[in-house]
Order: sequence, then structure tokens, then C-alpha cells
Amino acid sequence: MAKAKRGFARSDRVADQVQRELADLLHKSLKDPRVGWITLTSVEVTRDYSHAKVYYTVMDGKTREATAEALAHAAGYLRVELGRRLQIFTSPQLQFVYDESIERGLHMSQLINAVVQEYREDEPAPADADSDEKSAAAAEAEDESSDEQAGGDHA
Repeated sequence: MAKAKRGFARSDRVADQVQRELADLLHKSLKDPRVGWITLTSVEVTRDYSHAKVYYTVMDGKTREATAEALAHAAGYLRVELGRRLQIFTSPQLQFVYDESIERGLHMSQLINAVVQEYREDEPAPADADSDEKSAAAAEAEDESSDEQAGGDHA
């Protein structure tokens, strides 16, 4: 008999806990000034908990490289502190990866807004819209009359 699946795998729960603990450590314990406003967007942990990819973003794009260097430099310290807080056999080796999804999302949003703006500029004036509706209604009426003349039902 198969077991019923639960909502999350244990590795997902561990990843969530790693994300919470790292966020707390970065906020309260890490004193490196190169790590400024940082947001941890997600964490992926391997099944054996030996490695964790930590995805992050920074508020100021200018500090992106300095933040990456600071996180790489502090990875050992963060791993030790994380091991003290987590109740797992192995504390994961941390790999920090800049998450570009937010920037891509902003770029896509800007592209959509530009297309919408361009569409609104190309849209005819409201007075023209009334005449377009009248011509569309006239074309419909003409189609109906031609159908009646051609023999009526088309089944």
C-alpha cells in the first residue's frame, strides 16, 4: 500500500528553514558593510543536505559585485552559524547565486507597458470609433441581406 503524499518533502522544509535562518544571520550577525540591502528569494537544498544554492537580490544594482564577493567570503562563517541553528546531521555548503528573475520581470513589465502605450497612441479617436461601429453594422446588415438572397439557411 502506497503512502499518501504530504505537502512538502523534507528537503523543501529544510530549504525554507535555511532561508529563514540565513536571512536572520545576514540581518543580525554579519557585519560586512558590503552586504547591504539583500533579499533572499529562495534556497534549493540537495537531498543529502550537503549543498544549498541561495538565490538573492540586492536593492542597489551598483553593489551587486561587492555583495557577491562579501557573501562568498562569509559563506564559511554562515555555514558554521547555520549548523549551530539547524538540527540536521550536515550543514550545507552555501553557494550564493544572484537571482535575475526580478530584473527580468521588471524588463518584461516595461516592454508590456511600452506596447500598451504604443497601442493607445495608434488607436483612432473616439469620433472615428463611432463611424467604425456604424460601418461594421452596415457590413453585417449587408452580409445578412446577401445570405437571404442566396437562399437563406446554410446548414
